[in-house]
Amino acid sequence: MTVQSGRRERKKAATRQKIADTALRLFLERGYDAVGIRDVAAEADVAVTTVFSHFASKEALVFEQDADFEHRLAQAVTGRAPHEPLIPVLRREVRALVRHCTADSAAPIWRMIDASPALREYEESMRLRHAESLATALGADPGLPQTTTACRTIARFVIDAYSLAREAADPEAAVDEIFQMIEAAWEVTAPSRRA
Repeated sequence: MTVQSGRRERKKAATRQKIADTALRLFLERGYDAVGIRDVAAEADVAVTTVFSHFASKEALVFEQDADFEHRLAQAVTGRAPHEPLIPVLRREVRALVRHCTADSAAPIWRMIDASPALREYEESMRLRHAESLATALGADPGLPQTTTACRTIARFVIDAYSLAREAADPEAAVDEIFQMIEAAWEVTAPSRRA
């Protein structure tokens, strides 16, 4: 049973990746607005319902790693070693995300996103969702006795750090500069420092 379910999961993941790769190729070749879900399905040789079983919307095809990024940020909080400082862990994760998104191969994708109001709106809603997910992870950590407001604020700062650094001339230097400010803000909200 495990082998069959493992095979099924691999096949499902391969189909999802094939759909995402096909969609991105078509969007870059023809333009985002010129390509419909039916075009993607036909080119990927799957049914339209299969596309929608993997992706909730056309915009989600562009941001196919969205769930992975969201999980990685929350995992940076929940998976860190006991007593490991939070902010350096988040800095490392954001730096890795920024490296991925500033690779030369990503430039045409970001130009496409910037040119599309629908994609920019989707990206903004995605960032808000990522911030809420990160805030939830921060708030659930008993080793981080912060208020809900502090957790939500720091989470927003972290997500904005990713966006700001991605657009900077020197993304890695921007990550370091932004995280110095985030660390200072986090320290100010620490209960031991308010006493």
